[in-house]
Amino acid sequence: MATITLSRQLGSRGDEVAQAIGERLGYRVVYRDLLNTAAQRAGAPELALEVLDVLGLLQTSATPQAHQAFQQALHELMVELADQGKVILIGRAGCVLLRERLDVFHVRLVAPVAQRVERIAQQRGLSPAAAQAQVEASDQTRRAYLRQHHHANWDDPHLYDLVINMEKLTVDSAAALVCLACTHQVDRHDSPLERPLG
Repeated sequence: MATITLSRQLGSRGDEVAQAIGERLGYRVVYRDLLNTAAQRAGAPELALEVLDVLGLLQTSATPQAHQAFQQALHELMVELADQGKVILIGRAGCVLLRERLDVFHVRLVAPVAQRVERIAQQRGLSPAAAQAQVEASDQTRRAYLRQHHHANWDDPHLYDLVINMEKLTVDSAAALVCLACTHQVDRHDSPLERPLG
């Protein structure tokens, strides 16, 4: 695979897994740079200054036109990065924007809510209740983002080539699974299911 997109629930250790995959494959991990570059291309640099909240999602007072230009620039940038290859794109609906490309492998990381809440509480020094609120808000916001901008269901397993439950896995084992799956992915051009009859 030339490119990997990685979608993750808050508290599922997705960023750590992405870094581990990158180290194994020699791939560059791209996350916040996507937002900053897209904001500049959209001609709305103020988006780059306001771009992230604790959920990692766009929350600004920019005009609808600026948001539309931002989404277009983000799509174009993802296509350019996929063309370059050897890149891991974290979030930003990469599983939707690049879903027609055969050279892109889409991964999603999930984990039980209780485990994610405990992890976020420890990482951010929050009470269990505050961590629970952040996890729930993150899930809701990310679902809304894909629904609003891409008419897609964030939880639909068919958006991804591989869904990994991190409940019992280490970061290294999850990274190894992704690398193995990418290496052994069936070539859809040669798959018997894709060959024309006759």
